[in-house]
Amino acid sequence: MHVPDGFIDAPVSLAAGAVAAGAVAVGLRGARRELDERTAPLAGLVAAFIFAVQMLNFPVAAGTSGHLLGGALAAILVGPYTGLLCVSVVLLMQGILFADGGLTALGVNITVMGLVTTVVGYGLFRGLLAVLPRRRRTATVASFVAALVSVPAAAAAFTLIYWIGGTTDIPIGRVFTAMVGVHVLIGIGEAAITAATVGAVIAVRPDLVHGARGLTAPLRLRVGGELVDAPAPAAAAPAARSSRGLLATGLVTALVLAGIVSFYASASPDGLEKVAADQGIDRKVEEHGAANSPLADYGVEDVDDARLSGGLAGVIGVGATVLVGGGIFWAVRRRTPLAAADAADDTDAPAGETAATAPARDTV
Repeated sequence: MHVPDGFIDAPVSLAAGAVAAGAVAVGLRGARRELDERTAPLAGLVAAFIFAVQMLNFPVAAGTSGHLLGGALAAILVGPYTGLLCVSVVLLMQGILFADGGLTALGVNITVMGLVTTVVGYGLFRGLLAVLPRRRRTATVASFVAALVSVPAAAAAFTLIYWIGGTTDIPIGRVFTAMVGVHVLIGIGEAAITAATVGAVIAVRPDLVHGARGLTAPLRLRVGGELVDAPAPAAAAPAARSSRGLLATGLVTALVLAGIVSFYASASPDGLEKVAADQGIDRKVEEHGAANSPLADYGVEDVDDARLSGGLAGVIGVGATVLVGGGIFWAVRRRTPLAAADAADDTDAPAGETAATAPARDTV
């Protein structure tokens, strides 16, 4: 759903840029409450994973494909503020390095693909957790629904922006119907990817999933006819507590997806491209400002082999996203020593709870 230059006029593009800049500023401030030494590297990895999976267009209908937007996934894994920053970093890398998504439309893309998807996705996710049984499996189901709804919500947001500042005179009802219709189908793919990823991380490190905190009630034992809280388990050994294994696995997965699997992605136009061509939205599309980038269109300049060129571009993109995103998240993290943070988590929790079992205390 990357909006190119020329779809939206200059005044509305500037207004969307102001909205996006404000959202990113709020995200930077809010991320300080979500990130610490343990979760900042995970946020960088989430951004790189979203970049990699966005290269994997999947077919959704005759002649149309879709790809992950990632806002709901990022918000559930690392928090809504940090999730917005993850998507923003991905869009920045794609626009500057790969000529994907217009530079003048960067504010539109951050607003639609970042702000709308994280707010709608995370809001719906938390709402479902409030009414459904508090189990880890519930988080997977809620993430599926949240991701599914976030995609057509983003399509509706683009339609609203186009209605206000579109550069061609197209009946907005047709645009809305076409955009939301195809993106409901794309949302199913987004939901499947999001639920599978959230479920996989919860299975191995539920303590690192922002949206899953507090889903496991403390164990209670019946002693002398009364229910009492079971003793808290002994602290895990440093090696067991380390997230390095998860981070390494995630990074390798992102590199494989971007460097190898992306070659087999659908070549059909994505939902916005298809609707734009069918409805005439693209009549005034402009050449991308980074069209001469050596990585434009996800290929490495002067590398003739298509498989090698695309694979190298994907690996470079993952690496750049990890470095830029990881650097930003490390800089804005809450500067609390890990051991002290763990102790504080356990101390602040009511008796019988650990950091992993304490109910969520989100400040969002």
